[in-house]
Amino acid sequence: MGKIFLFLLSAFFLAFRRPAKFNLIIHHIKTIGVDSLSVVLLSGFFTGMVMGFQGYYSLRKFNAESFLGSVTALGLIRELGPVLCAFMVTGRTGSAMAAEIGTMRATEQIDALYSMAINPVKYLVSPRIIASLIAMPLLTAIFDVVGIYGAYLIGVGLLGVSSGSYFAGMENSVVFNDVYSGFLKSVSFGLIITWVCCYKGFHAPPMATGVSQATTESVVLSFVMVLVWDYFLTSIML
Repeated sequence: MGKIFLFLLSAFFLAFRRPAKFNLIIHHIKTIGVDSLSVVLLSGFFTGMVMGFQGYYSLRKFNAESFLGSVTALGLIRELGPVLCAFMVTGRTGSAMAAEIGTMRATEQIDALYSMAINPVKYLVSPRIIASLIAMPLLTAIFDVVGIYGAYLIGVGLLGVSSGSYFAGMENSVVFNDVYSGFLKSVSFGLIITWVCCYKGFHAPPMATGVSQATTESVVLSFVMVLVWDYFLTSIML
């Protein structure tokens, strides 16, 4: 625990030391954000469609189909959007981070950076953490919007819910605190994913199976930490 927290503190401290690596930050925003956009769009759309079906048939038991927009928006914005988006980014980008840095460790490229007086934490980890703090809230917002639209297609277009009640219920039930909660979760999840995956890759055993071991451990630990931190944030925000 001490090593992993000191690793995070050093990455944050070195991020503000000159020279700034703006080109690396932009590159990693592309790899974390743009390259993950397709899987986020696809998963968000079908998550919203499933919520449209499940929400409609659950609310129909109480003659409350008009609340479908409220249920969908609150579920996606507060919980499902940040968590599922974090899972998609972990599988798509987090594993690649751990594998890339683990390969650099196994092939002694990190030792070469030390020999050239380049701090590998500042060069490899700090730009990724800053990029994830920028990209994750944007990806989560896209996930939420696409999911709400998917539920709209099912609820209004297929099952006959009133379009006016769908959006009116959403407008009346969603408040700023809900959006702020989802934003805070997405930022913290982005930090957790990059932190864990970079740490596991940076300290991967320098052998043939070390990269696969680090990649597996980073994905599993990221999933667990996202769910645990989601519980603590939810209990605090509520």
